[in-house]
Amino acid sequence: MILCFVEGDELSAQAVGFARTLGEVRAVTIEGAYQPGAWAKALAAPEADAIVAAGSDRGNELLAHVGALLDQPLAANVISVDGDTVTRVRWGGSLLEEARLHGGPSLLTVAPHVHPAVEIGDIETLDVPDDGSPKVLERVEELSGGVSLRDAKVVVSGGRGVGSAEGFAIIEELAGLLGGAVGCSRVVTSAGWRPHADQVGQTGTKVSADLYIACGISGATQHIAGAKGAKKILAINTDPEAPILASADYAVIGDLHEVVPAISAELRRVRG
Repeated sequence: MILCFVEGDELSAQAVGFARTLGEVRAVTIEGAYQPGAWAKALAAPEADAIVAAGSDRGNELLAHVGALLDQPLAANVISVDGDTVTRVRWGGSLLEEARLHGGPSLLTVAPHVHPAVEIGDIETLDVPDDGSPKVLERVEELSGGVSLRDAKVVVSGGRGVGSAEGFAIIEELAGLLGGAVGCSRVVTSAGWRPHADQVGQTGTKVSADLYIACGISGATQHIAGAKGAKKILAINTDPEAPILASADYAVIGDLHEVVPAISAELRRVRG
């Protein structure tokens, strides 16, 4: 039996699809205030062949707690399993690692946007008594008037090449015309041009947009880790040797300050 913790989102649907390749799946969820210690006790089922969760922040944290309870290793960001050997994504997707798991049950989180999402079906809600361990009392979401990065079908991101916080006006304009969200690279948030909530990358948001437009972004490994879930990537860069071009499906070699407004102008013209 494969025990799969689900959160009711697309990553959970991907995790269930992966889990079904391993055996019969029992999908479970937990409601109420997040209490990692108590939730881990409810999930720590020694009789399971494997315990699986999505490779989300919560999935990784929760299974780490389960591993501590069961004294078993956790393999995070797994893409395949062959017997007791797992293949997983490391270093933001720059390499794949094969590792052998000992003992049981196997504890696995599934790399995002690697396996197709499936219909989850019946989900059992586990009863978790409050054991007095720390819990999340409140979540304060950052206010946003637009589409979220996780849900956007189109993401227009800017990097160092945008030049300033004010320079993002043309990025916002194009994103608005496409009904998309605005993203950025880590160097932009470090400079204070955009909030961290806009960051795409290994330490930011991992997107799964239909189209990701990278403007003035060199394409460090950590950024590609967040963008590679997009179905298509368009890179706009003055540097024909920029690393992001190796991951791009389409590229425009040119100054984003000329190219992006030209795209926006053409969209307006076509729409009359």
